[in-house]
Amino acid sequence: MSNPLLQAFFVGRALAEVVNERLEVALTDALSEIGKFDAEAREQLRQFTEEVLERANRAADAAQTGQTTTGSKPAGGGAVDLQATVDELRAEIALLRTELQRYRSSS
Repeated sequence: MSNPLLQAFFVGRALAEVVNERLEVALTDALSEIGKFDAEAREQLRQFTEEVLERANRAADAAQTGQTTTGSKPAGGGAVDLQATVDELRAEIALLRTELQRYRSSS
């Protein structure tokens, strides 16, 4: 190439193509990582919710049969109000479900 203007044109065009390809790869990788992170976060939240609900159900079942979750009886003469405990657990579950719905709707 004897014409420097023509050479500059082709160098600029090649530079633009390479930059465009690299930006495309970088953007694709970034979006892929964001998607993976979102999927992992949702899965962890789902597992956490399942575990909480499972433990709450076990505790409620144990309360209905008159057992305690720790296997020990309450000390002293203090009576444990099982219905109040179940109501508190249900309120916590309702709060957790509300937060979960809010998280899902914001995503």
